[in-house]
Amino acid sequence: MTLKAGGATLAPVKEASLVVGEIFTSVQGESTYAGLPCTFVRLTGCDLRCVWCDTPQARRGGRRLARAQVLARALDPGTPLVTLTGGEPLLQPGAILLLSELCDAGRTVLLETGGHRDLGAVDPRVHKVMDLKAPGSGECARNRRENLRHLDARDEIKFVLADRADYEWMRVTMRAWELVRLGPALLASCVWGRLDPRQLVAWVIEDRLPVRVQLQLHKYIWGPEASGV
Repeated sequence: MTLKAGGATLAPVKEASLVVGEIFTSVQGESTYAGLPCTFVRLTGCDLRCVWCDTPQARRGGRRLARAQVLARALDPGTPLVTLTGGEPLLQPGAILLLSELCDAGRTVLLETGGHRDLGAVDPRVHKVMDLKAPGSGECARNRRENLRHLDARDEIKFVLADRADYEWMRVTMRAWELVRLGPALLASCVWGRLDPRQLVAWVIEDRLPVRVQLQLHKYIWGPEASGV
């Protein structure tokens, strides 16, 4: 539904608001931007059920806010870096417009997405951090290979690995899908408590795999109960 007022076309009602779980400022815990001060906008709702999910509270609840209000609150702390995360932020139509508005405001904008929703409408200025779900997540079948055409060198592909089988899947997928040639940074991280980072590092070195091993900084700073960001 699109409304008009005084001859001007207004955004559809469903795009004018967002259901928000939290807005907070911290440091980015993952990605190539890890450690930088960042304001996070966490949207509510997710249609995946990864068995190792560390943010189950983002699946439901939250508060519906006008998109303009969300934008203002995201800009208020003044951090140059803003991350839109979830849940799965692309479930909400207003997220696409919010991402562009954050870019228009001069922010460096990260989108953290599960990778199963269409990225075609995302503003090209946004840095997309897209998961490819390994078998250990229980959601491997939901990977949307078509999204690879919407990624370039400014973007990142994240693999969250629970065991050796997940690692081997990542290694095979990188080769089969020509991810190195595609250009995005390739990130490999461990499911907390399931895979020892030292073991992952040993495998990566042994195979000379061109990935960036990353840790979840927020869990080391605030403890293992800290939600994924």
